Amino acid sequence: MCGVTGWVSYRPDQGDRRAVVEAMTATLAPRGPDGEGVWLDGNAAIGHRRLAVIDLEGGRQPMAVDHAVLTYSGEIYNHHDLRAELIGRGHVFATRSDTEVVLRAYLEWGIDAVERLDGMFAFAIWDTRLERLLLVRDRLGVKPLFYSEPADGLVFGSEPKALFAHPDVTPRVDAEGFRHAYGLMFETGPTLWSGVRELAPGELAVFDRDGLRRTVYWRLDAEPHEDDLDTTRARVHELVEGAARSQLEADVPRCTLLSGGLDSTVLTAFLADELRRTEGGGARIRSYAVDYTDQAEQFTGDLLRTGHDTPYAAEAGRYIGTDHSTVVLDPPALLDLDHRRAVVACRDSPIGVGDMDTSLYLLFGAIREHSTVALSGEAADEVFGGYPWFHNPATLAARTFPWLLVTGDEAAMPLHPDLAATLRIGEFRDDTYRTALAAVPHVDGETPAEHRQREMQHVSLTRWLRQLLHRKDRLSMARGLEVRVPYCDHRLVSYAFNVPWAFKTYDGREKSLLRSVGTGRAPESVLWRAKNHYPATHHPEYNLGLQDLARRTLDEPAVRALVDEARLKPCLDAPADRLPWGERLRLERVVDLGLWLDHHRPDLSL
Repeated sequence: MCGVTGWVSYRPDQGDRRAVVEAMTATLAPRGPDGEGVWLDGNAAIGHRRLAVIDLEGGRQPMAVDHAVLTYSGEIYNHHDLRAELIGRGHVFATRSDTEVVLRAYLEWGIDAVERLDGMFAFAIWDTRLERLLLVRDRLGVKPLFYSEPADGLVFGSEPKALFAHPDVTPRVDAEGFRHAYGLMFETGPTLWSGVRELAPGELAVFDRDGLRRTVYWRLDAEPHEDDLDTTRARVHELVEGAARSQLEADVPRCTLLSGGLDSTVLTAFLADELRRTEGGGARIRSYAVDYTDQAEQFTGDLLRTGHDTPYAAEAGRYIGTDHSTVVLDPPALLDLDHRRAVVACRDSPIGVGDMDTSLYLLFGAIREHSTVALSGEAADEVFGGYPWFHNPATLAARTFPWLLVTGDEAAMPLHPDLAATLRIGEFRDDTYRTALAAVPHVDGETPAEHRQREMQHVSLTRWLRQLLHRKDRLSMARGLEVRVPYCDHRLVSYAFNVPWAFKTYDGREKSLLRSVGTGRAPESVLWRAKNHYPATHHPEYNLGLQDLARRTLDEPAVRALVDEARLKPCLDAPADRLPWGERLRLERVVDLGLWLDHHRPDLSL
């Protein structure tokens, strides 16, 4: 995986560039605990932190061959095929790494090499001959890449914190940034931070003396679906299996995240089969789930959760034959301010989901003691139509982003009335939603129902999924763990996007096509289980502790200036055993806001 960063400038006086790029690189140390390196010439300073996964000895970076220098984060799943083709064209490889494949692909095909890469990646290539920087991000946006343009230059990094180590980039937040953060529309491009942008999924950028030019090399397209149902089921099976098999390769220990839901169980089954095929019938893949103290006794259903995961995960592990473990967390660990600070620091944002972020951070820390690579079922709900908003008539009829209806428009956090009047988030959301729908591709002859479902799928894949991938990347890489997401295979996503909705629900339930793939590979109880979101603790002790943390946070004048205390008071005064999840989320974000202000010390221009 790794962290990438760098700085290009054509100014003659650039100060101590080595010290600057070393400081930028150091901010990404958790992403790359296995090595670091920097490379400099007259105009470019490139940095890299390495998490070694493939070719542990040979894949060091930045890597230079001929006139190209690469800093790269990710995995190229078709690197063996590309290597063979490049060898046939005369290239001689010095390593087994996919890093060198990316670099030599650029030397062979230039920028067009991007379209040949199958995987998750974010990388930068400095071309010394052309004095040109190339930035590239994978098609679905699994790996992040941010950049800023100070005077006569460009600074980039895997996380905004790397940019802030540059003397010309200041952690500043203006009203526009707050709108994007607290509007919960999950746009790609603008960020919370003034002057910092995110390279969009499926986008590349070229920076040279003429400035920055961005190009979209991949997007979701609408195409007529010609396959019948049986052919569609077979093709989905082939694509899911192929994605799972191709993403298991590593020279380090691997595992799978097994929640006991349909998505992770089907994926784990394919991974277990592939491991037995390649390493022998006795091979068993590790699988991990998370749970909370007394969850079986304390569990109460809410808007997002219909049941207790752990029994289903254990049953799935036995059925598939994994080496299964459950990491059990208690309220003190979830409330621990050191843990929460670490989460806010790695996210570079005050917007999270509280205990679900902290628990994922702690889960990844426990997994990292045994494995370096984990595979996750993220994106199956977006790809196959699993969320309730695809099936609820009221949500389908609403003219706003569907996730905003799950816990209410104000779930992000009630903002101070003066700030809310300045931000006008409601109007901003309306405008952004209209823009989002205008970007949805369609085919001629769609029924109104198909037209609407395509809109829901598109905003889910291009917005909602992106914040889930950000969360997974930041919290895993903060623990030096690489998480792969096979359901984000772009061929699977493109194919499924064009499958008629009637096929996706042919058995009368959500995710019919994935269920057909899982038949015989998962227990019946899991196959027909209702959608269950990532678990949250239901322990009153946690709610009571959170209320106390929120009260203490509200003692800070900087926090009180940003939040609506009157609207938070009912959340603070509610009995701990009867605090609804949506109201609890408001308190989570108040606490995170205080930690974010304290850690980042941003310059607020609101």
